[in-house]
Amino acid sequence: MQSKQIRINHSPKAFVSATLPFVALAIAFLAGASAARAAADTDAKQPLPRPDGKPADMTKPVQVFILMGQSNMVGLGKVTGGEGSLENAVKTKNKYPHLIDDAGQWTERKDVRNVRVMVGKGGGMQLFNNEWMAVKGKTMGPEYGIGHPVGNAIEAPVMILKSCIGNRALGWDLLPPGSEQFEFEGKIYAGYKQSPDSWLKGSEPKPIAWYAGKQYDDDTANAKKVLAELDKYYPGATKYEVAGFFFWQGERDGGSAALSSRYEQNLVRFIKQLRKDFDAPKAKFVLATLGEATKGSGGNGGKVLEAQLAVDGNAGKYPEFKGNVATVYANPLSKGGSGNSHYNGNAETYMDVGEAMGHAMVKLLKE
Repeated sequence: MQSKQIRINHSPKAFVSATLPFVALAIAFLAGASAARAAADTDAKQPLPRPDGKPADMTKPVQVFILMGQSNMVGLGKVTGGEGSLENAVKTKNKYPHLIDDAGQWTERKDVRNVRVMVGKGGGMQLFNNEWMAVKGKTMGPEYGIGHPVGNAIEAPVMILKSCIGNRALGWDLLPPGSEQFEFEGKIYAGYKQSPDSWLKGSEPKPIAWYAGKQYDDDTANAKKVLAELDKYYPGATKYEVAGFFFWQGERDGGSAALSSRYEQNLVRFIKQLRKDFDAPKAKFVLATLGEATKGSGGNGGKVLEAQLAVDGNAGKYPEFKGNVATVYANPLSKGGSGNSHYNGNAETYMDVGEAMGHAMVKLLKE
């Protein structure tokens, strides 16, 4: 049997002819990606439509977005009242028109479920919200800003599932599993499951009634409890997928030189561990910086900000986060105050940061 020989034409003209289809394909791909990004950016600038009142396509799994952080994610924006309240922003300033109907009543979405849980005083799970998304109560977090753009972009049912509590540090209370202890200025700082938070190097640690990562364990456990009884929290639902995570935090770590020095390392592990714990390797992750933190600032707060900006997939430091992690720079969106003062309760800060986070998530989902 004679073997067949493949003849390669090395002429420049042949090379160009063979290469052109691949170049064209690459250009088309890049153009498509650029168009998708441009479309997402345009969508973010357009006024949001009012909810149509229709339920989602219940043949599709519920797309779950888990919200974590500390007090500003819990939400202390004023709903009612004068200047700074959501009521004033919507009904006097005519902002966020999708939140009210023609009669001036708060609109309700039948395709987005708003669920909020927290660890109660007795240690068990305390339920605060389990309803269709509509403005209710005296205070709010970024959930209304997040829920509407995400709900508009997804045909499947959506659940905004908030599981968090205030005054918690990523480097202590929310420390993810696998984190190791470290030394800083003569002290040893706790790794996951260790207690107390720190002790002098060479001394014997004396455990307290808390451990590193306790809040992480509690918040994730509560979210899993909700998902284990899906129909109780999203009527009629039988299946779900954890599609993404939202995170707004940093105040507590910014008050510690030791914890701020480890914030980036802890944040990277936090993102990866959440995906692992919820069996959601492709889930997107969006976080917001503190509103008072400005680029180029120093101190502990500056370290936290640098860490938060560093994990953004477009920053390039973590190639594995490209297209699946986004950081919202909140300073231009803040209406004054700081994270520690809860932005003076200004609802517009919570809405604008929330909407920016929601649009960032939609952009990641499209890409």
